[in-house]
Amino acid sequence: MPAIDKKEISAWIKAVALKYGKKAGDIAYIFCDDAKILEVNRQYLEHDYYTDIITFDYSEAKTISGDIFISLDTVKSNSEQFDTAYDTELRRVIIHGILHLCGQDDKTPALRAEMTEKENDALRLLLGNV
Repeated sequence: MPAIDKKEISAWIKAVALKYGKKAGDIAYIFCDDAKILEVNRQYLEHDYYTDIITFDYSEAKTISGDIFISLDTVKSNSEQFDTAYDTELRRVIIHGILHLCGQDDKTPALRAEMTEKENDALRLLLGNV
């Protein structure tokens, strides 16, 4: 388990959700390794590749809910690849899942760029100058 201040992260998630007109409901984070996320990706999404996050959205109306699988192996390799602190990369991935639950998409290059900026905005809210 990563060292996370649950109260701080929970308040942050609520603040980000509110920014998108949503309320945080039941959100489960499942921290796993690359092997598990690949298994989930194959079983439920029929994708045969590794990823840092998979979000299952169970939101109803204005309340966001879901299961969010995060590969800590991929978060670590991403932090090294992008020369970012591990904790910052982990928080980026956490909020990436929340943004998906809030209705944000990243299926095209333009949408990915928008998502990255929204992640940066959320990180600034939590960490200050990112």
